[in-house]
Amino acid sequence: MALVCTPQIEIDESEIEETFVRASGPGGQNVNKLSTAVQLRFDVRRSRSLPDAVAVRLMRLAGRRLTGEGVLVINAQRFRTQERNRADARERLAALVAEAAVPPTPRRPTRPTLASKTRRLESKSRRGSIKRLRGGPGDSE
Repeated sequence: MALVCTPQIEIDESEIEETFVRASGPGGQNVNKLSTAVQLRFDVRRSRSLPDAVAVRLMRLAGRRLTGEGVLVINAQRFRTQERNRADARERLAALVAEAAVPPTPRRPTRPTLASKTRRLESKSRRGSIKRLRGGPGDSE
């Protein structure tokens, strides 16, 4: 079974590594006994499921969640059960990959219109005349 991120991208289960650790925060007696938090690890650099361009964008998007070796680490401990935390971590990974799969729109350079140039020059000359009028009577050298 694979984790479906987009219609074109599926991550193979063998590429996802999950470890279960004890969660911090509220949870009563269970917080000290059960390992409900999930630490999901996904090696972005060595992944065969991701195209190169998507992998590069994913590494940029990951930020501090990416280790020096290119492994994406997602910690999920929002819920009190292991199953819900596991599903949450997988959903967050899929959302991150789906966001990285969207290529950025290229910037198209534009030129200022004649009207905007005229407005800019008029405001500059208006500002200059205001500053000229500020000068005292002895400043006309």
